[in-house]
Amino acid sequence: MSGAARQSARILMTLDAVGGVWRYAMDLAGALKGQGTATVFVGLGPGPAAAERRQAQALGELVWLDQPLDWMVDSADALSQVGPTLSLLAEAYDVDLLHLNLPTQAVGLETGRPVLVVSHSCVTTWFAAVRGSGLPPGWGWQAERNREGLLRADAVAAPSHAHAKALARAYGDGICVDVVENATLLQETMLPKEPRIFAAGRWWDEGKNGAMLDRAAALAEWPVEMAGPLVGPHGQALALSHARALGSLPHAAAMARLTSAAIVASPSLYEPFGLAALEGARAGAALVLADIPTYRELWEGAALFAAPDDATAFADCLNRLAADADLRRALGAAAQARARRFTPQAQGQAMSALYGRLLDGTEGDRRRPAGTASAGLSSHITAAE
Repeated sequence: MSGAARQSARILMTLDAVGGVWRYAMDLAGALKGQGTATVFVGLGPGPAAAERRQAQALGELVWLDQPLDWMVDSADALSQVGPTLSLLAEAYDVDLLHLNLPTQAVGLETGRPVLVVSHSCVTTWFAAVRGSGLPPGWGWQAERNREGLLRADAVAAPSHAHAKALARAYGDGICVDVVENATLLQETMLPKEPRIFAAGRWWDEGKNGAMLDRAAALAEWPVEMAGPLVGPHGQALALSHARALGSLPHAAAMARLTSAAIVASPSLYEPFGLAALEGARAGAALVLADIPTYRELWEGAALFAAPDDATAFADCLNRLAADADLRRALGAAAQARARRFTPQAQGQAMSALYGRLLDGTEGDRRRPAGTASAGLSSHITAAE
C-alpha cells in the first residue's frame, strides 16, 4: 500500500470511559485526523457521559457495545463475544486496521485485517510490580487470555520501554513489543506557582500508592492535594488522614490545580507511562517521583526520586524542594524541556509509521532480534531483554 493510501486509512480503535485510555484515544485520534486517518471508536464497559460522546463524535464515529472490560469480569466466558463482535464491526465499517487497547480483545478475532494491540497495563505486570508476586488463585485465566491476545496480534505496542520489558518477562518468548510513547495536549505554561504539592490518580488502586503519599503528607512542609477517586468499582477504597482529598475533578479543573502547583508528585508502584508526571512537567512543576523503572526511563535527570515504600524519604524530597526555590526552578525547567518530546504530533507520526508497516505487511515478523530499529518514537523489545 502506498504512502498516500496509508494517509487515508480508516482504523477501528477500542476504548473505555473508565480510565486513562479515553484521553489516550482522543488525543491520538486528534493527531491522526490531522494526518488524514479516520477513526471508528468502539467502546466497551460503562458508557461515557454526554460530553465525552460529543468529544468522540467530533473526532470520528462512535459505537458503544454492551460488552465488558476484562478486569470487570470473573471468567473468560464473559468475554467470549468481544472478538467476534469486533470482527463484525471491522467488516461493517470497512476499516483497514484494528487498534485494540486491551490485549484480550484480540482473542477470537476472525478478520484478515492487520491487528495492533496496545498494552496500557495488565494484571500480570501489576501484581509483579505492586505485590511482587504472580497472580492469585483463580486469576490465571487473565494471564492466559492476555497472552493469547498478544500472540494473535500482528504487532504489540507499549508506552514505555519499562512496560515493554515487563510484558516480555510476563508473557515470554514470542512477544515482541514496539514502544510508542504517550503524549499530552496540555500546553506549556509559565504560570506563577503556589506553595502546594499536587498529585492525581485513581487512588483506590493500590498501585497508585496513595496511602504512602498520605503518610508523607503528614511530614511535608507544604500541603499535599490528591485529585482523583478514592473509591473503586469493586468497593476498593482509600481513606486519607493527612492529604487534602480533591475528589474526581473535571479535567479542566484538575489541570488548573496542577498548573499552579509548585511541586507535582507521583508515588506510584506501577506506571506503564504516568500521564500525571508528564502533565506536571509540561506545566513546569518540579517533580517528585517514585523510583520505579518507568519514571527513571522517562525523567532521569529532571526529577527527584524516592523509594515508593519510604514515606519519610518521599517527604524529604518534597521538603527539599519546598525549601529551595532555585532547585525547584531548575528541575521544573529540566522537566519542561524533557516533556517537549512527548507531543501528540510525535505520537501520531510514530503510530502512523507503525500502522503503515502493518498495512504494508512489513511488521509481520514479530520474532525480530532485540534492538531492531522502528520508525518515530518506537523501538523493539523482546523477552531476551
